[in-house]
Amino acid sequence: MARYKHLSRKIRLAKLNKKTRWAPFWTIPKTFGKGRRVHPGRLTSTKRSWRRTKTKA
Repeated sequence: MARYKHLSRKIRLAKLNKKTRWAPFWTIPKTFGKGRRVHPGRLTSTKRSWRRTKTKA
């Protein structure tokens, strides 16, 4: 990737980075119930890592 990135590309990459964050902690009891212990990463829309999957941006 280029050393200096265009603003449009930076915005696109920032949006993709937001999608990989964990879900908020309060969504776990809301979705699975109070007693269930689940990792917040299970509720994220996109599972992507910079190592595993590359983007088209």
